[in-house]
Amino acid sequence: MNRQALYSRATRRRSGAPSVWLSDPNSAPPLAADDVLNEGPSPFDIAWERLKGFCRRHDRIVLVVASVLLSLGAVGAYSLAHPPPRALTQNDIDGAVQYTLKQLPRPPADTARAAAIIAPSVVEVEGFLSPQHAAQLAAKAAKDGHGEGHEAAPAEPPHGKPGQPALPDKPLVTGSPDEPQPDAIGSGVVITDTGRILTALHVISSTDRWVVVFADGSKSDADLVGAQPENDLAVLQPKHLPDELPAATLASTAGLRPGDTVVATGFPFGIGPSVSAGVVSGLKREFDDPEHTPPKLTNLIQFDAPVNPGNSGGPLVDRDGEVVGIVTAIVNPSGNRVWAGIGFAVPIENAARAIGENPL
Repeated sequence: MNRQALYSRATRRRSGAPSVWLSDPNSAPPLAADDVLNEGPSPFDIAWERLKGFCRRHDRIVLVVASVLLSLGAVGAYSLAHPPPRALTQNDIDGAVQYTLKQLPRPPADTARAAAIIAPSVVEVEGFLSPQHAAQLAAKAAKDGHGEGHEAAPAEPPHGKPGQPALPDKPLVTGSPDEPQPDAIGSGVVITDTGRILTALHVISSTDRWVVVFADGSKSDADLVGAQPENDLAVLQPKHLPDELPAATLASTAGLRPGDTVVATGFPFGIGPSVSAGVVSGLKREFDDPEHTPPKLTNLIQFDAPVNPGNSGGPLVDRDGEVVGIVTAIVNPSGNRVWAGIGFAVPIENAARAIGENPL
């Protein structure tokens, strides 16, 4: 079956005359805007199409890579916002320590701490004469005064000679006028849980009745329960004790050395409790006291913490607040019963026999 031809095979003769715009470019018709824009895709469009195609073909890989990049970006942003600390140098550490020390409150001195530790255990010892004893002393004073042709004078206080133990006959500070005033005053320290008080024997030897005043202000009569005349030590037992009465801690003098800090606490001239501090001046000293039997005290601690009459019997403590001695005497070559730079204390080991047991 013959098919009808869809096109003509006949050749058409084209005109030989050239086009006007080919021979004169300036006469070419202008291109429309759409013709310019549709000249072809730009390199960016081509790259973008290729990228989209790649992502469609490898979507899983692209997702993993994107996740990794996002995580790395988050880590980088965090690192920029929180840079690692700078490595510390020794100068940094020293500066921080110095700054901290400057900001802290200043700690108390060793002497202040020692005084605070021993304070609850320190007592004031008041001695009173019985009426009979007081009358005897007055009669003796009157007789001595009359025999010498002058007015009667009060009896000389015990140990009133130069260099003798520090015991005042009367306190300088008096209490209420309605209360009887002590005839002698000294110091002591509680050394047992039962309230036994260690003091100097010469503090109580010239009186007949003794009253102890505790750190809380309460008072109690006391009995003499032990004495050691060769070491000028006495032990008192109060009849009534406060609810809280801590015993002092005692320390051996075996490790004590000249130059070590010591603190004396007591009632000089009835004023106190008063605190003074110094150092150990020497060990194993001797002290002559004609009023004692025997007249010489040995193995004494020499110290330079100021003490005066009324300090006798009080504790001498080390920098830890532990009792190493009992104040017993001062030396003043001038004859005045005041501090001249030399004090003596009985080592606490000597108190063992006075209280009937080893205090250490």
